[in-house]
Amino acid sequence: MASDDEITREKAKVYFERAYRKQMDSEYGDAIVLYKRSIATYPTAEAYTFLGWTYSQIGHTEKAIALCQQAIEVDPSYGNPYNDIGAYLIDKEKWKEAIPWLKKATKAPRYETRQFPYMNLGRAYQNLGKYQTAMQHYKQALVEDPFYLPAHWALTALLAKMN
Repeated sequence: MASDDEITREKAKVYFERAYRKQMDSEYGDAIVLYKRSIATYPTAEAYTFLGWTYSQIGHTEKAIALCQQAIEVDPSYGNPYNDIGAYLIDKEKWKEAIPWLKKATKAPRYETRQFPYMNLGRAYQNLGKYQTAMQHYKQALVEDPFYLPAHWALTALLAKMN
């Protein structure tokens, strides 16, 4: 028999999955409501991070960053919110501010898509004019995922720019 805690977690997971489907269908208002229900039922780093991502998709970057910071408070080992904060700062052209967040993402114990922060580090360093460092990060993104096309494209474009 399932414990009350297991039932509560399962309810939160159902809300989260519904929210994610709404988000993927660009139904952001519904997604926000469902992510908030998930958090109210059982707060997880994932729900805070994905709620933040939803807010970023409707132009509320500061709110997205704040939610990622809440995700980190819930679970500092979860890598996604570190990368997302870095990506939001890159979108605001705050290259230097993004770098520490992205470095934390590359070291986070619980992170399955490390190619993303390495790619974002490459973007940040490239925009700072540090091309060799940018190339190292694009190459590391390809070590993490050899089929990650944005890293291939970025590396090729940077090499062409340098020649």
